[in-house]
Amino acid sequence: MSTNPSSSAKQAQNELGSRLRELRLDAGLSGRTLAVETGQHFTRVSKIENGVQAPTEHDVRAWCRACDAEDQVPDLIATLRAIDSAYTEFRRQSRAGMKRVLGAHTNGRYDQTSLFRIYEHNAVPGLFQTAEYTAAMLSFWVDFLEAPDDVDAAVTARVERQRLIYRADKRFAVVLEEQVLRTWFGTEQVQAGQLDRLLTVMSLPTVSLGIIPMMAERGAVGSAGFWMFDNNLVALETPTASIEVSRPREIEMYSRMFENLRGSARYGRDARALIIKALEDLPSRN
Repeated sequence: MSTNPSSSAKQAQNELGSRLRELRLDAGLSGRTLAVETGQHFTRVSKIENGVQAPTEHDVRAWCRACDAEDQVPDLIATLRAIDSAYTEFRRQSRAGMKRVLGAHTNGRYDQTSLFRIYEHNAVPGLFQTAEYTAAMLSFWVDFLEAPDDVDAAVTARVERQRLIYRADKRFAVVLEEQVLRTWFGTEQVQAGQLDRLLTVMSLPTVSLGIIPMMAERGAVGSAGFWMFDNNLVALETPTASIEVSRPREIEMYSRMFENLRGSARYGRDARALIIKALEDLPSRN
């Protein structure tokens, strides 16, 4: 997938046009007939179907109504809204400092979400990080993205956000790969503190924490970490961009993937044992 926002938007616009064309053909309508039914010029129908021009939300609703396919409206509208916002470039955000690099992780989004489903394969989720772990991770990104060094302010903002995990109206279903427990950010002492923090967090009534063992048969392998905000949005992060998925059918696929991954995870005493073993394997403990 391209990390060029304009390229991504163009591809999404082409795909949307193709889907609208398929709806028209399935309904047995010509372009001219659809134009009459939707109150637009037939050349505009052609431009939309060929990705030359983006439709409006009104166009999509009228198009689906004419094609007797109104059940497709939510997914098509989500696609339309994602065309110009599929990517938020980290480098553009980071020019104002790491405190501004949020992607989908805004206070507003967090307040609106009741169920967080989180899968991470190489790092502890931000809501469960110690300040020292966060600082070590952000220090790398400051250098990598050539951003202003506002690590202290960024750490403070992220730590304040962690109050969310104590709210009774929130639920956090988290699946981590065992590799997360053995990937260091900072010193051995920082890693030890982070592992202790996980042992504390997993006892909270709002948190369900599962860990997938490295050496065990499993039903699915996640290719990237992702966060699900209820059934409204999925967020992924690459080294250069934050990717937001809002199409209902794609969100459903992430939901299925999360359930597959959760089925391979260990919980309760078994999960605690994996964390304690990672602690015991730290060099200073041997």
